Amino acid sequence: MAVISLKCPNCGGELVFDPATQRYQCPYCMSDFSQQQVDAMQPQDQPSQESETADFAEEKKEETNGQEEAVVYTCPSCGAEIVTDATTAATFCYYCHNPVVLSGRVSGEYLPKWIIPFSIDRNAAENTFLENVRKKKFVPKGFFEKKQIEKLTGVYFPYWMVDWKGQGYFQAKGTKVRVWRSGDTEYTETRYYDIYREGNLQFPELFKNALKKANRNLVEGVLPYQLEKAKEFSVGYLSGFQAEKRDMEQKEFQQEITQDTRQYAQDMLRDSVNGYSTVIPHHMDVRTQEEEWSYVMVPVWVITYKGSNGKMYYYAINGQTGKVCGKLPVNYRKLGAVSAVISAAVFALALVGGLLI
Repeated sequence: MAVISLKCPNCGGELVFDPATQRYQCPYCMSDFSQQQVDAMQPQDQPSQESETADFAEEKKEETNGQEEAVVYTCPSCGAEIVTDATTAATFCYYCHNPVVLSGRVSGEYLPKWIIPFSIDRNAAENTFLENVRKKKFVPKGFFEKKQIEKLTGVYFPYWMVDWKGQGYFQAKGTKVRVWRSGDTEYTETRYYDIYREGNLQFPELFKNALKKANRNLVEGVLPYQLEKAKEFSVGYLSGFQAEKRDMEQKEFQQEITQDTRQYAQDMLRDSVNGYSTVIPHHMDVRTQEEEWSYVMVPVWVITYKGSNGKMYYYAINGQTGKVCGKLPVNYRKLGAVSAVISAAVFALALVGGLLI
């Protein structure tokens, strides 16, 4: 497995991408470089569609009985052999802690078209996490103690983005009801209409999580992203972060995209019908004219916590916008104690109120 490591030209240290400055920093000599400078320094390291044959073939050799095994690579900094799972695209050496990118996981058919770089750095992510969690009165303290916060990890997750264009046709029966009185008599007039709507429709930037092992509610809960700020993919953006390659292909989402666009089309065409007392749809047709699929990597700060009940809790922060999503653990002892105090207070007030009556 080929490995990419971005080296500082001044001291040979490992360069990492800094979300705060959107530049590459060397933690040893404190040099920093722009994206253009890094691309110019190591253009040969940029993966391409043409690199698919060698890298992907090598990875296929690691399959056994249809299941992908862990992959071993050699750290270019210290020479240690590191084991990763089948979808890891960027990680750190467990021995020297230098960042590395597994080029075979981001080349050939697995080469992303776009990447949304982290714009929230670790310090900002920690502050966001603590600010949100400390507001929760019944979250165990262990969830935000120092050793727990150290688990906060920046991860690029793989997504499919679909730009859809098509035609929609909507047919319904509508009524308009008019009620009036004349003297002591009330009259009701009902008019019936055939309603037709037809038009060209566009649904851009439909996002689908492309990693099976990801908690779908978690990684989709931090959507949306500001896609106008996406960059053409460069491996440099992965340096200093973890990244996952996709293990779900377009065909696995085709039915879901078809269902989604049909529902969106029906809602859009239905919303264009106004001024009727009732509208009852009876025919709907949606035809796809064009689908453009793009493979995108998006940034998420992730933290996990194993509760006293053995259950694993996940918490995520959008690495671009700061939006948070997660299911927090609950300290049931503290919750029970507070509930008991409240119940006792209510009982005492009720007792006092009864004596005063």
